[in-house]
Amino acid sequence: MLDKRLLDVLACPRCKGPLEYDAGQQELICRGEALAYPIRDGIPVMLVAEARPLSPPPAPQDRPA
Repeated sequence: MLDKRLLDVLACPRCKGPLEYDAGQQELICRGEALAYPIRDGIPVMLVAEARPLSPPPAPQDRPA
């Protein structure tokens, strides 16, 4: 589980946009850049070179279906 306070201060290193926590995949998702940053041993790896591209980019979770 990622600490909510940590998530509040983290931002995408590429676009400086907000991140969403995906607990199932243990990743931080940047929807603006369509990248997923891994969380390894409870530590977010905030390196663009370590991020995986999201393909296709997922729709925002808070949008009504």
